[in-house]
Amino acid sequence: MNDSVYVGNAGADAALDRGWILGHFKDAGDPRHSEAVEIKWGVHPRGDERAEWVRGEERTALLVLVSGRFRVELPGRGVLLERQGDYVVWGRGVDHSWYAEEESVVLTVRWPSVPGYAVTAGG
Repeated sequence: MNDSVYVGNAGADAALDRGWILGHFKDAGDPRHSEAVEIKWGVHPRGDERAEWVRGEERTALLVLVSGRFRVELPGRGVLLERQGDYVVWGRGVDHSWYAEEESVVLTVRWPSVPGYAVTAGG
């Protein structure tokens, strides 16, 4: 077995770390450890919303809708993702929040992987 290879299931692994499956928060010896990027497999029940807006964002983010209907709130603008593959990208300094209009699965990629952004609910 090669220790630099990890095979898993996004749904199962995401349940272990608030949805996050790759990033700085994984152990240094884990192939899923990265200081360059973070990846989240987010499964959100209808009505789920972020506990608070992210302010002073230091990362760039890409959020892709896998299934459902998901709204991303940005300053002065709401973006509705409703077709599989719809996505939104926002850069450093752009505050944001989100709301699941229907049960949704979204894939989020953020870079770089920066410590200190965890929230206690909603993540």
